[in-house]
Amino acid sequence: MTEKKYKLDNETSEAIKQELLDRKSKILNDLQDISQQDSHEVDNRSAKFPEYGSKPDENAQEVSEYSTTLVTEKILEKTLEDINKALKRLEEGTYGTCKYCGEIINPKRLLARPIASSCIDCKTKLQNS
Repeated sequence: MTEKKYKLDNETSEAIKQELLDRKSKILNDLQDISQQDSHEVDNRSAKFPEYGSKPDENAQEVSEYSTTLVTEKILEKTLEDINKALKRLEEGTYGTCKYCGEIINPKRLLARPIASSCIDCKTKLQNS
């Protein structure tokens, strides 16, 4: 199944850019809530460790919450990286072009998943291999 070839119009491109910027802002706020400055980390941030007390059940709760926060932080950082890459492609004029086959990505896909960098055909092939 081949996609129809549609180029993004300026209005759609601007709407996608604004959505990406809004998502970026929200993720940065979320990261600020769950992490703190740490010069020993590559991204200068590390997950906050909760302090509930020194009783065994409180310690267990701290470790559990910290583990969840670490996973959440990594997911947010990866999403932020994908958003920044999409914004860079928009700036360079390469947004909406599949990085594997060079074909135009269907705008419906980009509206549904603005960080997409590949067309559905290439993504399907990658997932199946």
